[in-house]
Amino acid sequence: MDDPYQNNVQGIEGETYPTYGEGGQDGYPYQSDYPAQEEDAASDVTEGHDEDEQMYEGEYQGIPHPDEIKEARRAARREARMKAKLAALEDEETLADQYESIMEDCGHGRFQWTLFTVLGLALMADGVECFVVAFALPSAEKDMCLSNANKGLLGLIVYVGMMVGAVLWGGLADKLGRRQCLLYALAINCIFSFLSSFAQGYGFFLFFRLCSGIGIGGSVPIVYTYYAEFLQMDKRGEHLSWLCLFWMLGGLYASFTAWGIIPHYGWGFSMGSEFQFHSWRVFVLVCFLPSVVALAGLVFMPESPRYLLENARHDEAWMILRQVHDTNWRAKGEPERVFEVSQIKTPHTQDDDFIEIQSETGTAFQRFMVRQMTLIKQVMKNLLSLAAPELRLPGLFIAIVWFTMAFSYYGLSVWFPDQIKYLQYEEYELNAKVFHREKVERFHFNFTLQNQVHREGEYIHDRFVGIEIRNVKFEDSLFENCYFEDIKSTDTFFENCTLQNTMFYNTDLWKDSKFIDCKFVNVTFHHPKKGCHLNFQEENDVLIYIVSFLGSLSVLPGNIIAGLLMDKIGRIKIIGGSMLVSSGCTFFLLLCFNPGAVITFQCLFYAASAAAWNGIEVITVELYPASKRATAFGVLNGLCKLAAIISIFIFSKFVGITKIVPSLLAFSALVCGGLLSFKLPETREVILQ
Repeated sequence: MDDPYQNNVQGIEGETYPTYGEGGQDGYPYQSDYPAQEEDAASDVTEGHDEDEQMYEGEYQGIPHPDEIKEARRAARREARMKAKLAALEDEETLADQYESIMEDCGHGRFQWTLFTVLGLALMADGVECFVVAFALPSAEKDMCLSNANKGLLGLIVYVGMMVGAVLWGGLADKLGRRQCLLYALAINCIFSFLSSFAQGYGFFLFFRLCSGIGIGGSVPIVYTYYAEFLQMDKRGEHLSWLCLFWMLGGLYASFTAWGIIPHYGWGFSMGSEFQFHSWRVFVLVCFLPSVVALAGLVFMPESPRYLLENARHDEAWMILRQVHDTNWRAKGEPERVFEVSQIKTPHTQDDDFIEIQSETGTAFQRFMVRQMTLIKQVMKNLLSLAAPELRLPGLFIAIVWFTMAFSYYGLSVWFPDQIKYLQYEEYELNAKVFHREKVERFHFNFTLQNQVHREGEYIHDRFVGIEIRNVKFEDSLFENCYFEDIKSTDTFFENCTLQNTMFYNTDLWKDSKFIDCKFVNVTFHHPKKGCHLNFQEENDVLIYIVSFLGSLSVLPGNIIAGLLMDKIGRIKIIGGSMLVSSGCTFFLLLCFNPGAVITFQCLFYAASAAAWNGIEVITVELYPASKRATAFGVLNGLCKLAAIISIFIFSKFVGITKIVPSLLAFSALVCGGLLSFKLPETREVILQ
């Protein structure tokens, strides 16, 4: 019978294996007279032993154990995966380095300045949006007869819309493209801003301003992401800082147009009693013009080539980069320079092929649903990826800096004008004329009554015809056989009064709102006025426009300093230094005893904090890779608007009560954010990933 192990023994050609009788190869002596054993005997010896204790027979022939083979295969797979990750990382770094080299070769010139203007107008539209409701609200609340609760909701609804829009459009911009999403966002803002100017009811106006805010909310995260991807490293900080000037221009534009339009009552028109288009609506209509111009200019701008490369659209990116190169060098008088780039690395996305196959099969509705569901999944996946280990800590730090800066800035931006109004109202009340126990009989009032208090008076057979009553209060008074006709009132009330045999004809003195705990005996109200009286001659309004104009203008020095120093001393020093200086300015709030002091310290605070905003926006662009850049910026800008909503609600509660709480809150937030900003990584000389 042939030896069943013969093939195994001779498996390696040219090698011989020693027998027990030949001695060991290392010189160990074996007993040459050891009796030879038969094969069957060897099996009998090991029979009954535990399987785990058996010696692997292949060890005698140098054959690896199966477990060793499996372990070796696992190690090989781990090594292959590690090499693949390193290769992918190398490719990504190579793409970033190559893209930076291409942008340096394209230069900085006419193309970037054209894009700068178009995107600046989009940023200007965002600045205008923040002021529209604030300026229109004093007139809108009277035109629509808004309660205090409705007025407060209208003031906050724009920030709610901008918060939602920032997260929404930021996430979509990383998947659909920067230019495409900005076009959608600006179009939505234009449409609903236009409609809001004609909305007669409070509900429609509120809804249209919410939708308008959702549209314009995408401008800030997309504009900075979009523009940064056309800039080379040594130009990035400076020119992104200059872009912030357009937000200042938005505030100036809103203040100037409000000052020039709203006080002119005759600029409006009406169609019957149901449709009124007063001058504040003309102001709202004019404020959407920057968005319209930005939308028109953006139509002629190309998509970000960096976004196209991240989505494996190599040819389109190459064509746009060549366009940038040729535009700049032709403008510099060197049209003969040739765009020499022929190959650009593009990262491969594993889902592309599968998604493409799915989106081309089935019915039209199925294809549409596949695309939309896939888009939602991709956006959500990108949002969750912001919590990756390498992004978690810097992301947390920059989020805290955004929140603290926005909390103090927006809170004080509301506190300053409200405090001015309160101080003026206090002064106004001190000058009020008080009439006590006066008795007026058969008198014809044909002149304006303003800033008066009448206590325990008697008015018998008196006529009030064709006059305006502003800030007048009648307390514990008697009106007998009186006649009121064509009366316009502002902040006028009758409290604990008795009215007998009196008629009100075509007035806005409504029984349910202007009379508090009054007694009526044979009193009639005929043809009451609809709507509320608009008083365009209040001195406070003009001052508020001036205050806002000066506040917007005061950020100019901070923007200039940030633009000049951003690439010289770095982003971290700009942010930290500006926030700490701003925190020192908050102590001056305790010295605001008159409107002039409030205006002075407001301008000082805005000037100090402007540089911090520039640095925060620049470093946010540079911290995140291209595939997550707009998403991260959108989330952080949404957090900024959330901080604005919270701070506006809190700070407004302390107007006229105390200055200590707003000052302490703003100081604490700015110091916390300023100190924490020094923990952020410096990105001044970092290539956009």
